[in-house]
Amino acid sequence: MKGSLIAFFIAAMALGVSCKSVPFAEIEASLPDMGGKPDGVYRGNYVLSGSPVKVILDVAVQNENIANIKIVRHSCSPIGKKAEKIIFAIMENQSLGVDSVSGATGSSKAILKAVENALR
Repeated sequence: MKGSLIAFFIAAMALGVSCKSVPFAEIEASLPDMGGKPDGVYRGNYVLSGSPVKVILDVAVQNENIANIKIVRHSCSPIGKKAEKIIFAIMENQSLGVDSVSGATGSSKAILKAVENALR
């Protein structure tokens, strides 16, 4: 597993692709209206164009609130993995208007957009 991650990272770098090479500033996520949203688990995904970042996650809704977020798959360089802690800020604030994780902006934005897509 470790060898395949290293090979992936080297290949991405050789192609000039990294999680940091994509302009993220214009990517915005907003929480859809949760009023009347039935309890359940909703799957969302997002692929960050021009990068190796791909996120699939499940969002559990209870009483019109985000009760839990489970990342099913997050493909990126090892640096991007630290963005996964953004799910705790989303749940605490019940908002997608949270700060990106420093050094992992691309993955942070992808996670935020995947949550938005799950709840549409």
